[in-house]
Amino acid sequence: MSASSPPPGPASSSRAGRSARGAAATLHDVARAAGVSLATASRVLNGSERKVAESFRERVEAAAADLGYTANVSAQATARGTSPVIALLVADIADPYFGLIASGVARGADEHGLVVTIAITERDAEREARIVRALRGQRPQGLILAASRTEEPMEAETARELGEYTRLGGRTVTFGPDGLGDRRVEIDNRAGAEALGRRMAERGYRTAIAIGAAEGVRTSDERLAGFRAGFEAAGGTIERVLRGDFRRESGAAAMTETLGEGVATGTLVFAISDVVAIGAMSAIRDAGRQVGADIAVCGFDDVPSSSDVTPALTTVRVPLSEVGYQAFRATVDPDWQQPPLPLEVIVRASTPEVAA
Repeated sequence: MSASSPPPGPASSSRAGRSARGAAATLHDVARAAGVSLATASRVLNGSERKVAESFRERVEAAAADLGYTANVSAQATARGTSPVIALLVADIADPYFGLIASGVARGADEHGLVVTIAITERDAEREARIVRALRGQRPQGLILAASRTEEPMEAETARELGEYTRLGGRTVTFGPDGLGDRRVEIDNRAGAEALGRRMAERGYRTAIAIGAAEGVRTSDERLAGFRAGFEAAGGTIERVLRGDFRRESGAAAMTETLGEGVATGTLVFAISDVVAIGAMSAIRDAGRQVGADIAVCGFDDVPSSSDVTPALTTVRVPLSEVGYQAFRATVDPDWQQPPLPLEVIVRASTPEVAA
């Protein structure tokens, strides 16, 4: 050290010692460097509502910055009653439907200085219960369940976990019209699918095959029922309803099976999501058939890949990022009310108009 260099202060000495050990700064280190009690340092850095003198606050914050201290989220949750986290539960993070919803949740969280944590349920009620239990211990500020629910009563264990979470002050947001959660974000799947079915019949299609998920899955049931209502009211007939799930592979498998049984030229295929529709399109091509003029295909959601495939996919545009943003708003805004979420039929080359 040069003769002109000042002797190291408590913070720099503590930092040097930690650097040698390779250890992160602790709250004790900050309190010692600031010359305050551990309780005072905790109140400043962990968000306690108890007031601290401004001079002490400045000393603690300066010491924390100098030491590179990062607040313990668990300690903050204890002090505040909640952590600065929004938990988002999705069925499948690889599905762009959930990716777009997550982007909207993240946008809202960023505006409020919160962090989003994402968990994957795989539409498994037992797994969902375990995840909710683990998240409840972290005290997130809000809990968003984005996966489609079923008509079956909720598993008792999951219901208990959610009840305990809300009892401790958390807010739960779910999708759809069922009774789960404090608040619900609704997408009018039936009306959107009905408009699509009507538009397809107007384009000249008279025979359709539908690909849905298992009976009792609300989103699938609503979309199938809506499409049937619109298509049949305008003169069309649904010959078959194939069952699978929301994965691309499911759409491909269902389409491969029905192609083996025979599909007439001019048939329309309606899939409950774009991802399932794209799987069906792949199976049609693999069978040596043509998507469009031979077998037409339409989907639902308007995920980005629906306009990138060839031919581009006819679908129903759902503002999924806005859906996620509204779900976030529902967790933090006491006066939140859901605005109308516009759905729009987008006709593309996968459903060419049928010549009279």
